[in-house]
Amino acid sequence: MSQAKVLGIIGGGQLGSMLCQAAKKVNIKTVIYCDDKNAPAQNFSDQFINSSYENINKINEFSNLVDVVTFEFENIPVPTLEIIKKIKPVYPDPQVNFIIQNRSREKDFINKLGIKTVNYKNINSAEDLNQADQLVPGILKTTTLGYDGKGQVVINETDDLKKISFENEYILEEKIKLNKEISVIVTRYQNGECVLYDPIENIHHDQILDTSTVPAKVDGDIIRLSKDYAKTLATKLNYIGTMCVEYFINDQKELLVNEIAPRVHNSGHLTINAYNISQFESHVRAVCNLEKIEPKLKINAQMKNIIGEDIFKYREQKFKSNEYFFDYLKTEAKPKRKMGHLTTTQD
Repeated sequence: MSQAKVLGIIGGGQLGSMLCQAAKKVNIKTVIYCDDKNAPAQNFSDQFINSSYENINKINEFSNLVDVVTFEFENIPVPTLEIIKKIKPVYPDPQVNFIIQNRSREKDFINKLGIKTVNYKNINSAEDLNQADQLVPGILKTTTLGYDGKGQVVINETDDLKKISFENEYILEEKIKLNKEISVIVTRYQNGECVLYDPIENIHHDQILDTSTVPAKVDGDIIRLSKDYAKTLATKLNYIGTMCVEYFINDQKELLVNEIAPRVHNSGHLTINAYNISQFESHVRAVCNLEKIEPKLKINAQMKNIIGEDIFKYREQKFKSNEYFFDYLKTEAKPKRKMGHLTTTQD
């Protein structure tokens, strides 16, 4: 088994920070490449390179410092990842990003596997907008670069469609009667073996994740199906590393894939305290070709995201023995920005 000794990570936010800490635990050195000079992950990495994702000279320099490359967010330019791939292995493969960076391609891919999503229509022209009445009420989303509610417009009636000026490619998703939202974290190793974490129950406020709880209060059929779908999607994508599949459960108790996150995920932060192995260590093990460890739930837990200026009161707070505060060390507390999280374990 050929094992990497130096891991390159593109992106320097909280996910990059946690990947660096997980890598250190298994004696893997890390080099962060990020376009933000204040990226908090530099506090945890062995080396930090600050430059744009289009700076080919710096990208080449970075690639030659490491054995393998991964990333903490999916909207890195695919051509940049392809350049790196010619020098060093990139996990997950850039073609995964090509599919998942685009909501239409992603949903088409999922449906072709016989896995259900909400009903949707690809909007490639102004004429498509005018012919989308059957999916109203719905949510109109840009096909790329949207997260935490960005790039989304709620369409309550058909007249709302007429107010949209066609400037991007969109996808219109039908609004459903939502019963619950859950996610499943899956890690696929280089030998094709998958390990799965238990479904996590998620609650969003203002389209931003507020709390995540494990185990999710769902029936056995949903648990089995959500894990089966996650394993199928990881396998069909030939995915290497940790990814998250987010699901809706509608009022008919049907399981629908909302989206795939090709990276470690916010809802999986509680795995650090609740499991024998975190999603971050699982990812490092998979991409660096280390020995597989099967995740086992040690204790029930709930994670709460800390948003914007709320971080200041948490920084002054004292915590109980079952509370674990994580400060992302970001320099500016912007509204709707994730600044940290608190995990509470529960007997």
